[in-house]
Amino acid sequence: MSMQKHPITKYRPFPAVNLPDRTWPDRRIERAPIWCSVDLRDGNQSLPIPMTVEEKLEMFDLLVEIGFKEIEIGFPSASETEYRFMRRLIDGGHIPPDVTVQTLVQCREHLIRRTFEAIDGAPNAIVHFYNSTNPLQRRVTFNLDKAAIKEIAVEGATLCRDLAKHAPGNVRFEYSPESFTDTELDYALEVCEAVIDVIQPTPEHRLILNLPATVELSTPNIHADQIEWFCRNLRQRDAIILSLHTHNDRGTGVAATELGLMAGADRVEGTLFGNGERTGNLDIVTVALNMYTQGVDPQLDFSKLPTIRAKYETCTRMSVHERHPYAGDLVFTAFSGSHQDAIKKGMDQMDPRPGAHWQVPYLAIDCEDIGRTYQAIIRINSQSGKGGVAYVLERSFGIEMPKQMHPEFGAVATNAADDASAELSSLQIREIFDREYLQRKTPLELTDYTIRHDPAAHNKVGITAEVVLDGQARTLTGDGNGPIAAFVNALERAGLKDFRLLDYSQKAIRHGSSAEAVSFVLIGLHTGKSYWGASIHTNVEEGSLQAVVSAYNRSHSGGAPTGL
Repeated sequence: MSMQKHPITKYRPFPAVNLPDRTWPDRRIERAPIWCSVDLRDGNQSLPIPMTVEEKLEMFDLLVEIGFKEIEIGFPSASETEYRFMRRLIDGGHIPPDVTVQTLVQCREHLIRRTFEAIDGAPNAIVHFYNSTNPLQRRVTFNLDKAAIKEIAVEGATLCRDLAKHAPGNVRFEYSPESFTDTELDYALEVCEAVIDVIQPTPEHRLILNLPATVELSTPNIHADQIEWFCRNLRQRDAIILSLHTHNDRGTGVAATELGLMAGADRVEGTLFGNGERTGNLDIVTVALNMYTQGVDPQLDFSKLPTIRAKYETCTRMSVHERHPYAGDLVFTAFSGSHQDAIKKGMDQMDPRPGAHWQVPYLAIDCEDIGRTYQAIIRINSQSGKGGVAYVLERSFGIEMPKQMHPEFGAVATNAADDASAELSSLQIREIFDREYLQRKTPLELTDYTIRHDPAAHNKVGITAEVVLDGQARTLTGDGNGPIAAFVNALERAGLKDFRLLDYSQKAIRHGSSAEAVSFVLIGLHTGKSYWGASIHTNVEEGSLQAVVSAYNRSHSGGAPTGL
């Protein structure tokens, strides 16, 4: 599609950072950052219907359960609901002693004073004050020069410092130059160091400097350059906790955060599943579990991710997309035949020893680690393959088909999916298996049989079989070195044997009754076509005979051949 009608000259490339000796590309994320959830503030303010106090309280408890130690709970100076929620947390004793609540406030005197009223009595609180610093906001929103903008930050910091002296709890500070990534780096540094001069942090009492990508405007590598440049040039770096707050306007918020951590940041702000303004905030679930897949303990507990997702969706009235990393309904699901085959082989060959490395094709994480199940890893539609169909039967019903049988039944199942133009459930696949192999009664039905053992001949048995052939009852007799051979001989004597017995196997059903077994028989016709038969029975002997009947019926009534 051409965009000639829309002049590209409206846009310009984002400027690069002059950092030729950058070091972040060679670094790795080797430990978890300090996490701060902003679900109750940034996330909540982006909801079409903001959470009620009760819903916010439920979300707060969820965040604590996950393991967040810093939680930005709202903007209490901007809304009576936000103020009441803060008081509910404090007065109701809902804040654990090791959790710090954080409040956001603009650098305006009456809002800062109201914020300190809201946090009165909180055992541990962070007052997060901010003002916009980028050229566009300076010109369009405030019509102020650089000196005046810096003075707003200094006055806000001074008031916060003075009010904290009289606050009963432990009050810390966080400052954000809003739209940091679109602010001249040297000016952003100048404003932040002016705030440092006021707050006077020490390595024992550090100031949080949050450098937000309020609107994502560049590729993640430029964001990382900005963070590394800032870390290098910031004085009193050991007295500062450098924090990231990315957004997702370009769809790369996770990558920008990961590269920002490699560039030297200490702390990350974000939300569960990336809820936030416009295209969203950073998704902390994704970043944390990305770390987990690299052998880094994220210090957050997502072992019950489906439960977390359910509570999140209830409280926010938002839904998690089915392709969302880790939490989406379909992210551990394969429809493609080649993917299914590789996954099945990987699952079958997993190293069972404790601590063994996870190595399954197409699955970067063991879904059981985050509370998901293997049940829906492989799902069947017309694009699926033989391995996927076999996997579903084995995982869901304990029916382990011979490998040579996979193509035959795989074709039967995927043809059914194609005819229905729909995905097949595991129950539907089992129904197709039963209909194709277990329930065929024509042209031959075995109704009863008797086995006779010949004491004079070692390993020789005789059989009398009562059958119905094309609606007519018949009695067949035969003998052989076992029940199957004797039954095949009886069919041959009756002029019914037009096949060779090629294979027989029997396996216990892995699910359900331990006495139940599945028998498989493969027969070959003179035409070169081969057919599998199957039966499930508590009596292995009878099951083997019924499997022969199953193969016979499929070869005479339109069953799909193996193609062998």
